Amino acid sequence: MKWTLAELHRYHDEPLHIQSTFDLNASLTERFPNQVLNCQPVEVDGYVVYDQGDATLSVNVKTTLTVPSSRSLKPVELPLDFAFAETYVNDETHAGRYEDDDLVFVLPDPHDTIDFDNVLAENIIEQIPMQVLSEDEKNSSQMPNGKGWEVIAEDNINQAPDKEHVDPRFAKLKNLFPDQDNQN
Repeated sequence: MKWTLAELHRYHDEPLHIQSTFDLNASLTERFPNQVLNCQPVEVDGYVVYDQGDATLSVNVKTTLTVPSSRSLKPVELPLDFAFAETYVNDETHAGRYEDDDLVFVLPDPHDTIDFDNVLAENIIEQIPMQVLSEDEKNSSQMPNGKGWEVIAEDNINQAPDKEHVDPRFAKLKNLFPDQDNQN
């Protein structure tokens, strides 16, 4: 769905009701391949309100994403149920009508379009948390490790053995300034 502000003018008396299901799987997996592995159909229920040259989208969104675990990269299902509101204006002076925490976009050209599929995709991506863990990872206290490295929880950092490990490639540099070793 795409609209210009001029097209939305016809909804100044009664808001445009959007109640539909969108298939954004291809769009999200192509645009955000590292964040989204799969997207189930997106259920949308909301309104577009046109008032004094401005259009405001108020939408509720429900879907389930498959995203990689932030620890192991294993696929994790992430149910999303959220709402967002965005306002589109064609005159910068109209932005003063809204609160500082309202999301307002200026469309300087009256022929600029509001691409609703793109708006949905971007708002869905914003809902993905920084840390996503599978159920096994949530229930396990085991941290990732590998050859020569391990993750230590911040709570356990003082319990870790304090051993001075010198990279063998830099071992000869240790003797370069012997008088400074005792000062550190």
